[in-house]
Formats: sequence, C-alpha cells, structure tokens
Amino acid sequence: MTPTPRLALALTTATLMLATNLYGAATAHAADDPVDPPGTEASASAPVEVDSNDPDLKIPDGATLAQAKVLDIKSVVEEQSGDERREDTNTSVTLALQAEVLFGKDSSKLGAEAKSRIAGIAEEIKTQNATRVRVFGFTDNLGSSAHGDVLSKKRANAVQDVLVQTLNDSGITYEVRGYGEDYPIADNSTEAGRKKNRRVEVSFPRSEA
Repeated sequence: MTPTPRLALALTTATLMLATNLYGAATAHAADDPVDPPGTEASASAPVEVDSNDPDLKIPDGATLAQAKVLDIKSVVEEQSGDERREDTNTSVTLALQAEVLFGKDSSKLGAEAKSRIAGIAEEIKTQNATRVRVFGFTDNLGSSAHGDVLSKKRANAVQDVLVQTLNDSGITYEVRGYGEDYPIADNSTEAGRKKNRRVEVSFPRSEA
C-alpha cells in the first residue's frame, strides 16, 4: 500500500535487532495458543556489568573489529487521524488498521469502508511478492480479557478472509491470531490510547528485490 498524502505524521527510529523468522504454518483461523508477536519477546538474559579491564575482553594482537553495521532500521508512518499505521524495516512491512475503520462497535462484521482498506493492504502484499502473511487482532482493556481474546480472533479471521479472496493466491500461507488486550501500543487509560490499541495488524516480509 503506497503511502498517501493522508499519511502526515512520520516518526523514524533506528534500532538494532536480530532478524528472526517467526512465521508459522498456514492456518485458516486464529490459533488458540498464540505466541508472542515479533518484537515483544523478552530478552534472553538481564544486562550484566562489564569490566572493561577484563583480559578476556581484550582484542588479541593483530586482530581487528568487524565493521559496524545497522542490522535493522524501522520507519513508522501514521495517518494524522491515527486510523492507519505503517511500519517498515529492512526485512518486513506491518500495516495496522484501527478497528473502527473496519468494524462496528464490539463487532467482527466488516463495515462499508473495510474492503477497500484491506484491498490496499493486498496490493502491498503483491508488491512485496510476499508468500507468508500474519494477521493479528488486538483490543483495548475494556470488558473482560476473555471477551477481548474472542473478539480479536474473530476480527483477525474476518480480515484474513478478505485477503484470501482478494489475493486469490494459493501460494500464500497465513498465520492468524487474536491477542485481545495484550501488547497495547498506547495508553489504555485514555480513549485516544484505547482507540489505537483496538486494531488489526497485517505483516509480511519485504521483497529482497
């Protein structure tokens, strides 16, 4: 999906991260045993103090350090209204739509504008020649956690169904999950924050071409 003039607010940050492949097997509906979304995994171990005088940390005579490089750069572009959000890294694209753009209140039935929005995401998937697509649903923290889990799964399934119909490509596999109120991207104590957290994210690898 090509950024439009409506994408007015841009925030670009550089981050160092290891690129890992966390795509699962094809599935038609949201899994009942979701794993953590990419980027939310806990660190392998807590930071430790480093003794700069430790002889084991010294470079042997004649050795040199490898050239420094940035492993990944993340660019985040969000519509001024907040209805749509795009994250680009060197390896992947993530497109997030607010639930209000796609669904009625507390509903998983797609609204009038939904199919055109999802069609735009489908075009980006085609542009990137992606064969693995993840569709993740999220809610705010209002209501019970169990209700949020079920609703987010149904919404992710609804978006995936439209992607399948639009792309009509049997070579694409999907991972579809619902996370409910887990992994908020904004403060749930305000309605503006909760609105951002009610979303469906579609992510896929960036083309190497």
